[in-house]
Amino acid sequence: MMSSPSNSPQQAEDEVELASNYGYSFPVEHARRTSKTYVDLNANIEAKIKNPLLGIPRGRLMSQVDEFCRHKGLEEYRTLIRKGALIAQDPTGYEDITGPEALDEGEIEALRNEVLHKWRVPIVLYLTIATCSIGAAVQGWDQTGSNGANLDFPHAYGIDGDTIHDKLLVGLVNAAPYIGTAFFGCWLSDPLNQRFGRRGTIFFAANFCLWPIIGSAFSNSWMELLCCRLLLGVGMGTKASTVPIFAAENSPAPIRGALVMSWQMWTAFGIFLGTCANVAVTNIGGEAWRFQLGSAFIPAVPLVILIYFCPESPRWYMKKDRYQDAMKSLLRLRNHPVQAGRDLYYIHAQLEIEYEFVSAVFGKGTYIGRFLELFTIPRVRRATLASFVVMIAQQMCGINIIAFYSTTVFVDAGANSHTALLASMGFGLVNFVFAFPALWTIDTFGRRSLLLFTFPQMAWTLLAAGLCTLIPGTGGLHLGLVAMFVYLFAAFYSPGEGPVPFTYSAEVFPLSHREVGMAWAVATCLFWAAVLSITFPLMLARLGVLGSFVLYSGFNVIAFVMIFLFLPETKQRTLEELDYIFAVPTSLFMKYQLTKTLPWWFKRWILLQRDATLEPLYQLDHSEPDDNHSSDAGYENDKVRVELKDALGITSGMQARTSVSHPSL
Repeated sequence: MMSSPSNSPQQAEDEVELASNYGYSFPVEHARRTSKTYVDLNANIEAKIKNPLLGIPRGRLMSQVDEFCRHKGLEEYRTLIRKGALIAQDPTGYEDITGPEALDEGEIEALRNEVLHKWRVPIVLYLTIATCSIGAAVQGWDQTGSNGANLDFPHAYGIDGDTIHDKLLVGLVNAAPYIGTAFFGCWLSDPLNQRFGRRGTIFFAANFCLWPIIGSAFSNSWMELLCCRLLLGVGMGTKASTVPIFAAENSPAPIRGALVMSWQMWTAFGIFLGTCANVAVTNIGGEAWRFQLGSAFIPAVPLVILIYFCPESPRWYMKKDRYQDAMKSLLRLRNHPVQAGRDLYYIHAQLEIEYEFVSAVFGKGTYIGRFLELFTIPRVRRATLASFVVMIAQQMCGINIIAFYSTTVFVDAGANSHTALLASMGFGLVNFVFAFPALWTIDTFGRRSLLLFTFPQMAWTLLAAGLCTLIPGTGGLHLGLVAMFVYLFAAFYSPGEGPVPFTYSAEVFPLSHREVGMAWAVATCLFWAAVLSITFPLMLARLGVLGSFVLYSGFNVIAFVMIFLFLPETKQRTLEELDYIFAVPTSLFMKYQLTKTLPWWFKRWILLQRDATLEPLYQLDHSEPDDNHSSDAGYENDKVRVELKDALGITSGMQARTSVSHPSL
């Protein structure tokens, strides 16, 4: 290996400045590795996923760990991190480690349980996810608060006419939180995260989800209500851009999707609670709409309190060169200290590669610069495209025309106000209950496969709901079938396009661009939610329920095609390994889908050829370390090792690499 040239003082200063601008507060300790060791993160044309520790001789690796511990003030954890580095180097060979770093029975059992009992995680991690879930409930409750209030507040403010002016004003008031989110709240998340961390940003957002909601209940004009809801949008956008990142960065890879998807599941629960509150206060009188708007403050209160009982994101601490704090967080978030040592060093090794990538291709990392790089740097641009597709698909599928205006839709279908509120409550319950299957399917079938299955189902159920409005009459069978197909639509939405967008967008960006990337994704989603909210009352007046539902049914088909062509799978990969997934050129990914996946799907499911096979696109580069002469042969039937290798996509030394017959699309 060639020795790296020494840096001049000016070069060292430039390196530190670049690291700081991109949110990194550490220099590259191990840049002595040659670039050939790594996959090109701009053009991974071989679709390889590389472990940066593989191939490093054990002696050299231990020396690097010792240097790392001295430099970061982690001497008290040196033994743990030495063991952790060897585990990270070969995730399936931890029982073969010999010498002073050999694992004891307790450590081996903890690593086995990651596969056999992956849901056995510390209470602190569950508290973190529960707190994030409460934040999501605020979002859902507010949506349905305005849903019920739509029946009365236009009349109270004198904007209940049939003119375009009044329809647009009602839409504008409903859309105000999403306007505030898209233009202000989302874009505050990057500077707030840089300065205050994930917890501080969530605390800031929670306050903006508390006081403006209370203010909206006391508004005396539509303009006052509009201002309160715009301020609410500041909190919603900052929270929606940060909470999924916070959950993703704290969660272990095998169950990250299930834990992060709690955002959508509890948004659905908030929608259900909001519909229940709408029904509960409907008989109060003419001012019931104020209670419907104001009741959404309830879940914001525990969010403000509980967030400071949660550990800060270890990755955020590492960005700020606070490795001792990062280790303390990981010790609280993992079952065993050896898991914390492994994760700390593996994340650090991946971040070094990411930093080398940043320093090689990025310019000065200002906020504006990071935003522009979402569209100019190939690896980041692919994540930007994927997050855009999955987020705009949430608006194209039509869920928010139901979430925002289901009461109005059911009234137009022949229900009275009270029946429409009850029907909306049923929609909220279905939306919540059917989110639960995704807890298991999102990390097994994967994000992409769930979307490709559920979008066609949403298309036909929405079309059927629209066609049922042609049944003569305004109640009975007419209303019942419309409600049934709306509920079926919600049942397909909840385990697919419901949980996936925020989970997916929180994963796909590199750490250097994660905050601004998530801000872009959430702004995309909620900007189009605002457009939908403003235009749907007018669309409903012009096209009716039938025309509106048919239009959105067509949008589901378009979204399906976009997902098929542009959305890579991310299940069961660490956040840092996704750098390799999104280094694969989009043209190569599209070619694979059209020339490999589509013909395989036709043979397997149309021609029913059971022997049809599909060659996987991604290959895990699993070269053995130079000084590791141990063999797997004695462990081929070990349940934990076999399951873990299967989960990671690693074939053992005893098996020939074969194509799989049932891969995720």
